[in-house]
Amino acid sequence: MRDAPPVSEGASLARLDKVWGVHGIAGERMHKPRAMAIGPDDRLYLVDFTARILVYDTDGEFLQSWQTPDSKSGRPTGLTFDPVANELLVADTHYYRVLAYTPDGVLKEDRTVGGVNGKAPGEFGFVTDAVRDSAGCLYVSEYGDNDRVQKFSPQGEFLTQWGSHGTDELQFKRPQNLLVDPQDRVWVCDACNHRLKAFSPDGELLFSWGVEGSGPGELYYPYDMVMDPAGDLYVVEYGNHRVQKFTQAGESLGVWGEQGSGPGQLWSPWALVLDSLGRLHVLDTQNHRVQRVIV
Repeated sequence: MRDAPPVSEGASLARLDKVWGVHGIAGERMHKPRAMAIGPDDRLYLVDFTARILVYDTDGEFLQSWQTPDSKSGRPTGLTFDPVANELLVADTHYYRVLAYTPDGVLKEDRTVGGVNGKAPGEFGFVTDAVRDSAGCLYVSEYGDNDRVQKFSPQGEFLTQWGSHGTDELQFKRPQNLLVDPQDRVWVCDACNHRLKAFSPDGELLFSWGVEGSGPGELYYPYDMVMDPAGDLYVVEYGNHRVQKFTQAGESLGVWGEQGSGPGQLWSPWALVLDSLGRLHVLDTQNHRVQRVIV
């Protein structure tokens, strides 16, 4: 773990504050971390390629870890902390389900949603993320043959679904991440279509924007997003190795990061979160670390 000096690249958007993480497969070490969530106490929850949930404070001090039930078929690719239910939601991708844990790692088996592979309501393909709205309804995204979002009641009953595989405006190609904003709109990182979309709670399309590319305002495999208190969006781009800030209408407000392994550089980042102090934490996947920036 080390503090890093400010860097000039992308200084208009962010200033590098800290870089931490040690590569490995045991203890506090991480191996290709691929999803991240933050709790109301600012604990950071990561899941890595060993299918371990790793818990740190915002300075990178290791707190605990636990293993997901099975990983022979694949590892989870999505995490969300639900502050209302005080539980960590885990997109157990290759087991077609959403797991729920207490903040200390106790599996809440009665809260598991899914587990059956299929296209029918309540069945799943490869689950990528799960989030809840203000009423407690659950939204689950999936890719593969399905490429859709399903909505469930707080009790786990299927309510509706939208989307299919493709490039049309109402279709998805790997909806990688979900975000429910303060208005209960459901935002989707449509990763392989290189765009972001926002829907009403019933699946009506409200926004759709994004153009494939590497210039400012363009996107290349957007994998995760977070909304700040002002309503602007920070988007991490797996393919462009950077973070970009947008208005809700899709206007670019700045870029931070570039490909590499040095401080302030990123290599295939998968996720990002904002803490209670407004600091952005970026999951630098192929560099096996987290970078914290002041935005």
